[in-house]
Amino acid sequence: MAAASPLIDKTDEQKAITDMVRQFTDEQILPNAEHFDHEDEFPQDIVEQMKELGLFGVTIPEEYGGMGLDLTSYTMIVEELSRGWISISGIINTHFIGSYLLMKFGSEDQKQKYLPRMATGEIRAAFSLSEPELGSDVQAIKTTARKTGDGDYEINGQKMWVTNGLRSGVVFTLVKTDPEAEPRHQGMTCFIAEKEPGAAENTGEYAGFTVPPPLKKMGYKGVESTELVFDGYRCPADNILGGEQEGLDKGFSQMMDALEVGRVNVAARGVGIAQRALELALRYSQERKAFGKPISQHQAIQFKLADMATQVEAARLLTLRAARLKDAGERSDLEAGMAKLFASEAGRMCVEESFRIHGGYGYSKEYEIERLYRDAPLLLIGEGTSEIQRMVIGKKLLQRHKI
Repeated sequence: MAAASPLIDKTDEQKAITDMVRQFTDEQILPNAEHFDHEDEFPQDIVEQMKELGLFGVTIPEEYGGMGLDLTSYTMIVEELSRGWISISGIINTHFIGSYLLMKFGSEDQKQKYLPRMATGEIRAAFSLSEPELGSDVQAIKTTARKTGDGDYEINGQKMWVTNGLRSGVVFTLVKTDPEAEPRHQGMTCFIAEKEPGAAENTGEYAGFTVPPPLKKMGYKGVESTELVFDGYRCPADNILGGEQEGLDKGFSQMMDALEVGRVNVAARGVGIAQRALELALRYSQERKAFGKPISQHQAIQFKLADMATQVEAARLLTLRAARLKDAGERSDLEAGMAKLFASEAGRMCVEESFRIHGGYGYSKEYEIERLYRDAPLLLIGEGTSEIQRMVIGKKLLQRHKI
């Protein structure tokens, strides 16, 4: 019988970076999340530290000043950050999708122009699909871009639910460039819309780009979710993702590709919040006594803990598999959908069970689980609802197993 080979969950590099992020989460995020959540205040100090740690450039190639790590390593980092507070992972997620779009579809000029400043976090990215009247039905978008006599494009319309909508410097925005296109998705283009970070009303070369006050939300506070209003905003043809020649009317497939990695990212956030809910439940159930013994010794509570731990483990494995497939250059649309569906639901389930274990205290602002209870539902709707994931999974399954 051959000697057993050691189990390798993480490479040395992955272990080093996740240990660093975990320490950062324990020391900087967890002790401060309550304050920022309560005040609904942007965690500027934490973001500055994230810049110094290089976290905005994790997946950006080294030649552009990033770390050049793969999606799997990034997924591990997102889990650690989300264990602290999912708003922090939201600040990095939209930025990551922007850099992914640039790395995969951007022209060399676009990469040179944006990636080095994105790697340091000097400029941060957002991306925008949804509008006030549509979410899941992306093909129904109404925001338009029309070419002007000057050779640039004029964008008009409204976008909705843009994470980092105010503080971003570039927004990857999907708009309609050919209203007559059939099927509809062939008439869409992704523009790299530049603006002044932090400016609600842009002027000068960015005139016509307005960011209304952030939307008030149940949870996911501290990071802004905004509308964007385009009213005669001029965007150079060079700012079509991939350039006008390559990128015009190609936006839909570019964005759908990015959503695939976005779904792995949301799955990682589900794992992170589920992991934290389990940690809190394990701690509280061993401290709290009822009927003469710690509640952790009651079988009803042990069953809850068992189910939670199993969900966390399964969600993590599904998420890592989807990331590893993508890194290997394999198709991962089905697996990304499964990971997002399962991990977001696991996040909700674990948070709710932890909330029940906390009893009356779970409902109190004094305990962290109350914040998680408000944050977890976001993952059920962001980057495609559970219902949409099931549609995607069903469709992809039938495509792969066609008789």
